[in-house]
Amino acid sequence: MTTKQIVVLGGGVGGTLVANLLAGQLTRKQAQITLIDRTGKHVYQPGWLYVPFGGPPPERWERSERSLLRRSVDLIVGDAVRIEPNERYVEMADGTQIPFDYLIIATGARLEPSAVPGYTEGAHHFYSAEAALRLHAALREFNGGKIVIGVADIPYKCPPAPLEFTFMLEDELRKRGLREKTEITYLSPIGRVFTIESVAQFVTPMMEERGINYELFFNTEQIDPVERTISSLEGTTLPYDLLVLVPPHRGARIISESGLGDGQGWLPTNRETLQHKQFPYIYGLGDATDLPVSKSGAAAHFEAKVIAHRIIGEIKGKPSDERYQGQVMCFLETGYGQATQLVFDYNHPPQPPKPSAYYHYEKALLNRAYWHLVPTGIV
Repeated sequence: MTTKQIVVLGGGVGGTLVANLLAGQLTRKQAQITLIDRTGKHVYQPGWLYVPFGGPPPERWERSERSLLRRSVDLIVGDAVRIEPNERYVEMADGTQIPFDYLIIATGARLEPSAVPGYTEGAHHFYSAEAALRLHAALREFNGGKIVIGVADIPYKCPPAPLEFTFMLEDELRKRGLREKTEITYLSPIGRVFTIESVAQFVTPMMEERGINYELFFNTEQIDPVERTISSLEGTTLPYDLLVLVPPHRGARIISESGLGDGQGWLPTNRETLQHKQFPYIYGLGDATDLPVSKSGAAAHFEAKVIAHRIIGEIKGKPSDERYQGQVMCFLETGYGQATQLVFDYNHPPQPPKPSAYYHYEKALLNRAYWHLVPTGIV
């Protein structure tokens, strides 16, 4: 039996988990598993949400990728620049070619703030460690005025995060005695405040009760950092003193430059088998895909298990027909020490329970236990 070469591109939640699941079920004679990661550093990105409010600093949300992988997984730290799907190899920046029989693309999403004129000079966000720290500094200096929070474009990763930030900010301002001095406006590019209707119906009354304004059908066209205004394609212009805007997201450049993606660089992926729609030996995982589901670690967690079972079954000669059904489970912070939970799949929209301290502490526990439970495949 020929040893199969399995290459995982990307060491985030999905990439790390799928590599460990494969290594746990396949011997070295059956498969050589190689994970390629640009930095060699694993980041728990949901932790960035808490940084602007004085939560644990970014370094607390980072671990060495090597420390999270099984010993039988080979780790290559470096830049992968091209995928040759027909010849089946990944090319590294130094010219090295990494052959594969199976390729799992888990390259995540790329922030593209330059897609909005004026963004870099005029807006904040918390979708990177550096940006979260800058936002923390801006919030410390804020003493009242107009805060505008929104989403520049769809899709974006961790969809509940902007709403979570909004609720947590409203709570924080009240604690600081600044709520009555602050007008908060939330921007949404569609006709409701969240992409999933049941969630939008759940959070909209909460926003109204807390005096949080919202603008619908606000597709950001440009930001004027001098005048401190943000304008939409629909013709609306709003002033701000502090702007927190989720930047546009795109797929990894390697996907586009290898001719594997759509116009925005997302990987065309079968929604159930998670195979590339043209190359069945290439799998898409997590934020890198064009799946009609949340770009989130929660989705990647469920997807990784499906991919692992399918590849393991094929290598062992016992093909698996396991399919991804769009499962996602995540939490939504609602401020005041409370949260709710979102559990859904392709056919069953979430029905969020009443916010409570229970879900807030459950999320806090997951944040702490993540390193021990999720990348390792224990859960």
